[in-house]
Amino acid sequence: MVTNRPARGDAFDPDCPTRVVLDRIGDKWTALVIGALVDGPLRFSVLRARIGGVAPKVLTQTLRAMERDGLLTRTVHAQVPPRVDYELTELGASLTGPIAALTDWAETHLSRILASRDDYDAAAEAR
Repeated sequence: MVTNRPARGDAFDPDCPTRVVLDRIGDKWTALVIGALVDGPLRFSVLRARIGGVAPKVLTQTLRAMERDGLLTRTVHAQVPPRVDYELTELGASLTGPIAALTDWAETHLSRILASRDDYDAAAEAR
């Protein structure tokens, strides 16, 4: 079913689906999957190991949502045992730059953020 869709969304419109897209790409697991797949396709187990700390169920849900959004493809190879590869689509690959910039920013400013949290928590305890 094809419907008329706007060419561009408006994230400040509360009814705009842009917010759903921002929620997807702002999810930590989505960002990590994109970072992990930047160099090419990976099998589920390798992807999970590269990301670290993600439950199989959560990774599966993330991968399905990303596939639905057109950010990656899932390729099943007919062999025994079955092999499934995940790979970024052109759309997903277009997010690697912005995700890398955000990741770099987070890593660069981590110590300042942690110090601010400590200061805030200490001030809250003193009140």
